Amino acid sequence: MSLLIQSAEAYQHPDELLLRTREVHALQRPAQSDYNSVRNWFEAQKPVIQEELDFINCKEDIITLRDGHESASFDEVVERCLRGLDRFLSSWCHCQVIKRIFITEQLRHKTNNLRIHYYAPERVDTLVNLIITAIIFTLLVVPVVLMYEMAQVGGTASPLESIGILTVFTLLFGLAMSALTTAKRQELFAASAAYCAVLVVFVSNFGGQQVKTQGAST
Repeated sequence: MSLLIQSAEAYQHPDELLLRTREVHALQRPAQSDYNSVRNWFEAQKPVIQEELDFINCKEDIITLRDGHESASFDEVVERCLRGLDRFLSSWCHCQVIKRIFITEQLRHKTNNLRIHYYAPERVDTLVNLIITAIIFTLLVVPVVLMYEMAQVGGTASPLESIGILTVFTLLFGLAMSALTTAKRQELFAASAAYCAVLVVFVSNFGGQQVKTQGAST
């Protein structure tokens, strides 16, 4: 009876109902890996009858209380790689190094199912941060080194080659930022433009030094 009364009161105040609906839609949506884990658990354990199990197929209506983070999709890729590497090492050389590094003692006692493994989120985040740092370092250093070698005195490289390197690495930077972060379109455009501007300034500085050196030698 109380539920009916609350429903009637909600219909009497549609503005409150709309605001609550908006608050629900503002909650985090589960990552694909989390959704797959829950769906597989429902299909394997069958905690409810089949008639009440259809809601699990409506992913757009499912929310999570877990805090989202900007590299959730990349974390999922890393976890898949860890699981694949763990299966490979376990089958070929019976090595459990992945489990020893990424599964804590507390997580091992959470389940007795040998097919279920809980990776420590903080350790996975550490690995993801190291990978992202390596990618950033590569995208910043490699084009600078390449264009520095091309801008050396006596170099035979044409300006079009420098422009080609600049274009390729700017494209790679935009793709990496789009895949590893949740940057908006304007943020992605601004960051790519700033990255390209840094490389252009570097090329122009070394190009100017090369021209001055050649002029002094003549």
